[in-house]
Amino acid sequence: MQFKNLKTLFPFVLLFFLGCVNPFAPALDNGTLAGDLITEQRTPEEVLTNFRYAYTFKDSLLYADVLDSAFVFQYFDPDQGPSGLFVSWTRDVDLRTTGGVLRTFDIINLEWLNTVYALQEGEDEILAKSFRLDLSSADFSFTASGFAIFTFRRNTQDHKWRIVRWVDESQI
Repeated sequence: MQFKNLKTLFPFVLLFFLGCVNPFAPALDNGTLAGDLITEQRTPEEVLTNFRYAYTFKDSLLYADVLDSAFVFQYFDPDQGPSGLFVSWTRDVDLRTTGGVLRTFDIINLEWLNTVYALQEGEDEILAKSFRLDLSSADFSFTASGFAIFTFRRNTQDHKWRIVRWVDESQI
């Protein structure tokens, strides 16, 4: 009698398990897209890779991690004073400003182009890079290109490189 019940139950069990298998479905990925893209910031170039991904994916937490606590952003404003002035701000202002940019635009594409020069000054590394930044929203599109000089410093606690100074020399 038990054998007869097992024969009756077997087709249902088989159909149940076959119903859970989709031969056309792709295999599950054990990793994450972010894990494959985001670097450990072991070099200044890896910091710029994370910088680019932070802009592209609008990730303010990743962006905050590329900036050192002593970060300063600097640019030249030709409209300030009689012959222009250098304007600068600190990490907290930059995080608020960048957060606004990330929220405002639907599509952000940042491309690092050429390395113009690379220097080492003590424990700091300096990279001068050309770039192109495309910002698009439903109402507005904007492209900036130019030149940025980054000073990187390696953190003694977590050994990640971060940006301590960014001088934007783009012509907007």
